Amino acid sequence: MISIIIPALNEADGIAGTIEALRRTLANSPTAGAEILVVDDGSNDATGLLATQAGATVVRHPHNVGYGQALKTGILAARHDTIVIIDADLTYPAESIPDLVAEFHKGFDMVVGARTGHHYAGNAFKGPLRKVLKFLVEFSAGRSIPDANSGLRVFSRQTITGYLPHLCNTFSFTTSLTLAYMLTGRFVAYLPIHYHERVGTTKIRLFKDSLRTLQYIVQAIIYYNPLKLFLLLTLITVALAISGFLTAAITGLNAPYFLGVGGLLMSIVVFALGLLADLLRQILVRAGSE
Repeated sequence: MISIIIPALNEADGIAGTIEALRRTLANSPTAGAEILVVDDGSNDATGLLATQAGATVVRHPHNVGYGQALKTGILAARHDTIVIIDADLTYPAESIPDLVAEFHKGFDMVVGARTGHHYAGNAFKGPLRKVLKFLVEFSAGRSIPDANSGLRVFSRQTITGYLPHLCNTFSFTTSLTLAYMLTGRFVAYLPIHYHERVGTTKIRLFKDSLRTLQYIVQAIIYYNPLKLFLLLTLITVALAISGFLTAAITGLNAPYFLGVGGLLMSIVVFALGLLADLLRQILVRAGSE
């Protein structure tokens, strides 16, 4: 048995269609009889009413507290251990859920639907920004990540519960979840899915939410593997130092040389701080396990 959690904020245009698509999929799969739980995150339209009429169980927040917090509420309220999350705007294919669940039962800690198609590619600004964030997440995790913030994924309620206090309460919940699992050695698999056009109005504020995602990427690295972040900063300062030395050699000026020396010394200090941060993390982990 599985629990399907749908976070929803003013999704009256798509919520009934999402629930109907889930019911059709579940009726023709081994996951028939699954719980469908809608978390109405303070909507001021008919989202909650339409979800109830469509047959879903509805949990309502008195006001909007964020996508991530809505998912946390749903996870804690779920009756079953196998959790599926999906958005309420019909962008994710409900028919892919049985395949994701089947893959999950092979022993993975989380299975994620990796979005494909031109609707996922987005506009000229979204594409490059997504690539920057993807690079940072992959650098942090040390592995290829096809889709860091997909909203269609399967995981265990028991496993994720210990991570919930450290996961983002807003749009970056899925990115922080990806990093948390990968930086603690969890097994994560990706299956390609076709991403559809959105029904209704998007709640994403691209620039603001991207900055917030960047913030949580940095926080996740500091919490789970701080040495990784300090190593990146060390490499940057070394590169600047080398640039200073090369500039001094070409121009014969003293200023770039002294900047190079300063950059080299700074890289040593930054790396030493990284070692101290990692030592502190190990001490805290050891203290927490005693």
